[in-house]
Amino acid sequence: MPRPINARIDRSALLHNYLLAKSRVPGSRAWAVVKANAYGHGLLNAADALAEAADGFALLDLAEAVALREAGIRQPILLLEGFFTAEDLELVAEHRLSVVVHRLDQLQLLRQVGLPLRVPVYVKFNTGMNRLGFRPEQLAALRDELAKNQAVSEVTLMSHFAEADGERGIDWQLQRFRAMAGEWRGPVSLANSAAILRYPQTGRDWVRPGIMLYGGSPFADASAESLGLRPAMTLTSEIIAVQTVAAGERVGYGGLFAAERETRVGVVACGYADGYPRHAPTGTPVLVGGRRTRTLGRVSMDMLMVDLSDLREAGVGTPVTLWGEGLAADEVAAAAGTISYELFCALAKRVPVTVV
Repeated sequence: MPRPINARIDRSALLHNYLLAKSRVPGSRAWAVVKANAYGHGLLNAADALAEAADGFALLDLAEAVALREAGIRQPILLLEGFFTAEDLELVAEHRLSVVVHRLDQLQLLRQVGLPLRVPVYVKFNTGMNRLGFRPEQLAALRDELAKNQAVSEVTLMSHFAEADGERGIDWQLQRFRAMAGEWRGPVSLANSAAILRYPQTGRDWVRPGIMLYGGSPFADASAESLGLRPAMTLTSEIIAVQTVAAGERVGYGGLFAAERETRVGVVACGYADGYPRHAPTGTPVLVGGRRTRTLGRVSMDMLMVDLSDLREAGVGTPVTLWGEGLAADEVAAAAGTISYELFCALAKRVPVTVV
């Protein structure tokens, strides 16, 4: 019999969240960002949920892009880091993929390979994120290369906001983007989840919803529920043992929790090897039998402990929700000093997944 742990993926929630993103930026098309195995939700699970609605899919891995095509996805597919070798370009052409280019040598390689068809290209500008993209001093060389590059079909300009979820906002990056784009009148892609929700005027031609697709909030000061988002992943388990410890006794590795009174301790079949954050401290919220309580002590590889002192009806077999329906992943992540993105992406392969 398998361990009583399960991740439930709700396809209707994925679709709801995608359509919510579209509703915030009327007239814009939206790339469904399904990188990192759809943020841990399963690439094909997300593709199936969005197959009829999505304008396109955006990801990083070429093999995942091919998997989408083989699964019957016919919408545009965008490689967000572009390509790395000439061999990659053969698959780009075969599967009719779009590519981000952020270095001049990528465009040069595209021209030199001699593909049988022209490739849609997203030219990425570095407007302050300082990860990928062309800087202002590289624009002359970029224009020259694009002018002679017969391998490029449609060009879209793009950038990525560094602080759309913070106090600094986006105006400073928009100014840089406009200065770099000049008189450009072609398509543009700027808005991520935070910008879609907070700065919908940046929607333009294509937006790129990521975390919001999965029911996570991009903001520390706004819950997913308040934004109208629904959780796409619910991680559940059960109580598998109960211990009663006296005042002064300690619980778990390192004895990080010391009981101040007699305490009923429930042991849950979920640990950091399942993807639950090891650094989640005592007090991280959890639902036991639908009622809110807290974790106790250090998370182990395969188990974590919860406080059942005020839940006398709870015992072996009582269901536990680690995050998802009824308990926002954002709240659990905040208690652990991280973000919901990391919780979702860390879900271990050993956790059974049910798609509904």
